[in-house]
Amino acid sequence: QGVLKLKPRKLSESCPAQNLATMSFQQQVVVDCRGHLLGRLASVIAKEVLNGQHVVLVRAEDVVISGSLYRNKLKYAAFKTKTMNTNPRHTGAIKHPRSPAKILWRTVRGMVPHKTPRGGAAMDRLKSFEGIPHPYDRKKRMVIPSCLKVLRLRPERRFCRLGDLSSEYGWKHGSLIERLEKQRKVKSEVFYKKKVAAKRAKADALKAVKLSGEDQAILAKAGYA
Repeated sequence: QGVLKLKPRKLSESCPAQNLATMSFQQQVVVDCRGHLLGRLASVIAKEVLNGQHVVLVRAEDVVISGSLYRNKLKYAAFKTKTMNTNPRHTGAIKHPRSPAKILWRTVRGMVPHKTPRGGAAMDRLKSFEGIPHPYDRKKRMVIPSCLKVLRLRPERRFCRLGDLSSEYGWKHGSLIERLEKQRKVKSEVFYKKKVAAKRAKADALKAVKLSGEDQAILAKAGYA
C-alpha cells in the first residue's frame, strides 16, 4: 500500500493551461479505509473531491469510529428518528443508510455542499464499496496517515468497526464480504509471490549480463553507467 500525501492546490486565473498537467491530480485514487477514523477520513475525502480528484473508497466495513459500540448504537438510533419536519409521516424524505459504504458516503456528503452544482459534481467523483471488488483489487491502494486510528486515537480509548454497527441495524452481508475477502487475499498472495519471483529473476539476469567495452562506453555517454 502507498501513502497518500495531500498538498494544497490552488489554480489562479493567471495559471497557464500547460501547467494543468503538472498538478498533483491523479486519474483515480483508491483509498483502503481499513483502520481509518470515520470523521477524519470523510473530511479529507470531501476536500479532495471538491478539488476535482476522483476517489474510490474500499473496505468501508473496516472503518473505525471512536467510542464504544453501545455508544454509537445510541447515536445511530437517535439518527433513525429523524423525519421530515413539515410532514413526519413522509418517511421517505430522509434516508437512513444501513450498509457501511453508504454510511461512509453519507458522512462525506454532509461535508460537501451537495445541493449546489459544484457539490453535486464532487459527489459524482466519489465511489465507496464494501470489500475490494474488481477492478480495484488490482490497483494500488493508498492510506492517509493523518486519519489512521493508530496515530490519532489514544490506545486506551474505545472504538468500534463500522461493519459491526451496520450489522446491528440490518446490514446482512457481513459474512458474504468476509468470505469474498478471504478468497481475494489468497489470489493476492499468489500474485505477490509471482511478482517477487519475476523481480528476483530480472535482477539475477542483469547481474549475469556481460557488456563489451564499446557498449559500456555508449551507456556511459548516455548516462546509464
